[in-house]
Amino acid sequence: MSDSPDMLRYDKMVEHALRGVVKRAIENVIEEGELPGDHHFYITFLTEYPGVKIPEYLKERYPGEMTIVLQYQFFDLYVDDEKMQVKLSFNNIPELLTIPLSAISIFADPSVNFALQFQPVTDDLHDSLLDALDEIDGGEDDNTPDDSDKKSKKKSTGKKKKDGNSGDSGQVISLDSFRKKD
Repeated sequence: MSDSPDMLRYDKMVEHALRGVVKRAIENVIEEGELPGDHHFYITFLTEYPGVKIPEYLKERYPGEMTIVLQYQFFDLYVDDEKMQVKLSFNNIPELLTIPLSAISIFADPSVNFALQFQPVTDDLHDSLLDALDEIDGGEDDNTPDDSDKKSKKKSTGKKKKDGNSGDSGQVISLDSFRKKD
């Protein structure tokens, strides 16, 4: 699937809008000078993503993904349309982290049971998901998997299941799991 002018890419529109929520939350903290009340952010990002700038020892310690917590001790918080920056201490050594907003895979504020999970939306990924779904939904023949195989294939595509779990590509967190139960 390509970005042809006759196709609206709702997936990219939604992704951009939700990343705007992350940006706005960080802007609010910058404007206020601190996180209000019990708010705190868990931000998980892809450490190998282009534009991520973290010390080499952190890349080695956290290959693939890293989660940071913004709650009490963070400094020099900055955000623009492309990236965020924050200074955090690791073993009492202050380090400036630069994280493109598009590198963020999970943003959560557990104090209000709010979380967003992002999947990278690229044409290659989108095409492979469509191919996998076509294969799953294919005609009934001797090679058609039974229902249990269909579930495992859907799971491996990274599609959300009703219980909020996903396949090997990462954990999908349902917003319902963060809502307070009465």
